[in-house]
Amino acid sequence: MNPLLPEEYCIPDAEAHAFGGRLYLYGSMDIPGHNDYCSDRYHVFSTDDMVHWTDHGISCRREGELLYAPDCMAADGRYYLYYCTNRFEERVAASERPEGPFTDIGIIGRACDSIDPAVFADEDGRCYFYWGQFQLRGAQLAADRVSLLPETLNTSLIDEYAHGFHEGASVRRRGDWYYLVYTDISRGKATCLSYAMSRSPLGPFEKQGVIVDNIGCDPCTWNNHGSIGEFDGRWYVFYHRSSRNSHVSRRVCAEPITFDENGRIREVCMTTQGPEPPIPAGREVEGYRFCYGSGTACADVPQDGGRLACCLRRGDWAAYRYFDLPARRYTLEVCFDPPSAPFTAAFSCGSFIGEYLLGRVTVDAEHTAFNLPVDFPEAMPPTGRTLYITAEAGEGTLAFRSLCFQAISE
Repeated sequence: MNPLLPEEYCIPDAEAHAFGGRLYLYGSMDIPGHNDYCSDRYHVFSTDDMVHWTDHGISCRREGELLYAPDCMAADGRYYLYYCTNRFEERVAASERPEGPFTDIGIIGRACDSIDPAVFADEDGRCYFYWGQFQLRGAQLAADRVSLLPETLNTSLIDEYAHGFHEGASVRRRGDWYYLVYTDISRGKATCLSYAMSRSPLGPFEKQGVIVDNIGCDPCTWNNHGSIGEFDGRWYVFYHRSSRNSHVSRRVCAEPITFDENGRIREVCMTTQGPEPPIPAGREVEGYRFCYGSGTACADVPQDGGRLACCLRRGDWAAYRYFDLPARRYTLEVCFDPPSAPFTAAFSCGSFIGEYLLGRVTVDAEHTAFNLPVDFPEAMPPTGRTLYITAEAGEGTLAFRSLCFQAISE
């Protein structure tokens, strides 16, 4: 489910690459509760099923610096990690293993003036390097994987004016098409991952549209950054969501994507289920895994400490999608932290808030766990159901912990 990693990990800017039958995630690392973008280290994560993830520990570290969004490629029997720092240095490190540790081998010569490197190894063995904010540049890498071939340099692949390009480029190939994924500011904030297509790795690229927009994940969300990747026969978009009512504490998420007959990607919405099938009865969903919220709704640690919860104030709502509930009758188990004052919360299901009211509860210091009987109408489709919680009345913050639909034996 989304977010993909345990709640103690805040990994934004995810680049996903399949190496040797496993999918590896490379990203920067926010420190939960801190106000800085990123930190002085990278961790690499991998999976063989998109559900269970292994943390391979610190793969690269530079004390006293902030390490921004990285990317990785396999070439020449080695793995190359391209990264940038808050000193606006674009650097490269190498390892014999995809998880590292990576040893720095130098600065990319002509790329010391910007952020967000991307790297792409093509099928013919040629490798390409991309970098920039507001205006994307790209060139072919030389055989040393550090130098650029100056005759291949393109100083304006895409830009903010014509394409909404803000930062965060990522390149993949599917068939004869090259996909340039990037952070797009066209909808007012840099919350979209959009893409452009070309028949060449150095363009010209033509903008196609948005893949996913993370607006609604947190009141303070400001940016998005990620990639697309194929694993085990399916394609996914990897992106991040802010948490803790901040523009940082960003968490990696993923959604399956599909292509039309012309190779264009259909825009997807954020979900709770993520790369997994719709959530079945009997599976607990932690409150912080909501995919959309209103008002001040955010995944945060309540003031009295503890773990992440869905934190709501009066009038806020949060959505969880999607569920697979083929039966009509269930018990909905919900759990809260004790509030400082009584709160009334409503649960509904459907394609919009309140379409089908499941019930209301009054949460106070002594009543925090509830079992709501649910009897869905026959006309409601069993798959693709969205659950909403609305904080209808109360003062302060309501911390929603978990929910679970339990089937009732007929």
